[in-house]
Amino acid sequence: MKNKNTELFENMPVSRAVISLVIPTIISQMVTVVYNMADTFFIGQIGDPDQVAAAALALPLFMIFTGIANVFGIGGASLVSRCLGANDREKAEKAAAFSIWTSFAVALVYGISVYLLRNVVLPAAGANSATFDYCVDYVFWTMAMGGVPTVMNILLAHLVRAEGNSKQASFGMALGGVMNIVLDPVFIFGFKMNVAGAAIATMLSNLIATVYFVVFITNRKSELAVNFNFKNYTLKCKIPYEIIMVGLPSCAMNLLAVFSNITLNRLMASYCNEAIAGIGIAKKIDMLAFAIATGMSQGVLPLIGYNYSAKNYRRMMQSIKTTFAYSMVISVAGTVFLLTCAGPLVKAFINDPLTVQYGQLFQRIICISTPCVSVTMIIITIFQSVGKKVQPLCLSLLRKGGLDIPFMFVMNALIGVNGIVWATPIADVGGMIASILVFIPFWKRLKAEQNIITE
Repeated sequence: MKNKNTELFENMPVSRAVISLVIPTIISQMVTVVYNMADTFFIGQIGDPDQVAAAALALPLFMIFTGIANVFGIGGASLVSRCLGANDREKAEKAAAFSIWTSFAVALVYGISVYLLRNVVLPAAGANSATFDYCVDYVFWTMAMGGVPTVMNILLAHLVRAEGNSKQASFGMALGGVMNIVLDPVFIFGFKMNVAGAAIATMLSNLIATVYFVVFITNRKSELAVNFNFKNYTLKCKIPYEIIMVGLPSCAMNLLAVFSNITLNRLMASYCNEAIAGIGIAKKIDMLAFAIATGMSQGVLPLIGYNYSAKNYRRMMQSIKTTFAYSMVISVAGTVFLLTCAGPLVKAFINDPLTVQYGQLFQRIICISTPCVSVTMIIITIFQSVGKKVQPLCLSLLRKGGLDIPFMFVMNALIGVNGIVWATPIADVGGMIASILVFIPFWKRLKAEQNIITE
């Protein structure tokens, strides 16, 4: 690891270290959200709710790629940062190689499988005769053709950030976002490819970002533990267990988010396609708030993991406190923005009056629990950064799937279409309360360990 990164992890003032890591990560997450929103925005300009609905229906299947990237990316980043904190570079290199090559294979198999099974998978996800063909186009380009670069883009960003290169990791992800925004109108309107054009733009943008990371890592291979040398690939030293079990909560959260969104879409489909399009747009906008929470938590992961392995508990605890403080300020501000600007934001995506009516109402409902999400995400990441396995998994399962899916059915039966959406903030509040209750004993143990060391 370069000296400047060792300085960041060990000696830089905590507030500066946190900002150095989280600001680029938040920016890259927000740019990634913007480019995800770009698909919906530009598709919405066609003025066809069926195509907007198709993109929303395909999104849960596409989100599984994020789960694949996170199980190996967050798990790998946690192990790499802890190995470097313990001065074990050789194991860090093996951890990185396992993450890279295993995720490559899993992404390839999953993307091709979904396309081959499209006649079964897409109807199960809520596609009907009006949206099926559009969904097929979107799945072919983003998943069958673009699945591997989608996963590698996210995965390599996690691993590069684990060594303190937060700016480079964020630039790579932001590059993909910018390219997607540029390419979307070219393929959708220039080549008149509609929803297929949006999918091609997404595939190419992720490919460009992946190429950037490959070039960066190759040029710095003598300095980085992260590399593409297949000789470092191993199933020994408990590396697969450590990576998969630590990264599993993030994957589980993504997978359950997929089932949650599929459940939501299927319940919405019993009303109308405008309701599906409206919640699709609202979810896209709300991803801005989720991007902030994700950026804060993922950005600080290497700092916490490094100092935990180095037994510098005081610095670790200061990092956690600083992250919580910054996150609360930003998330509250984000909630206020999304509440007050829901109408104009939704109207920017589509002019269909009924879709706008649904979208702005749904947006105001789901954004109110943004601070709760921030607390939960940070606590889950703290447990992941120190190599804990049970706590983050349980909290992830509770946050997505454990609470929101049952509440969707209950609230739908009680108050109809709006009740389906209210299940999200109810689940987020419950998830936050559970996270705090689990975190308190862990924090007390950290304080006890720190007191022993200082004595």
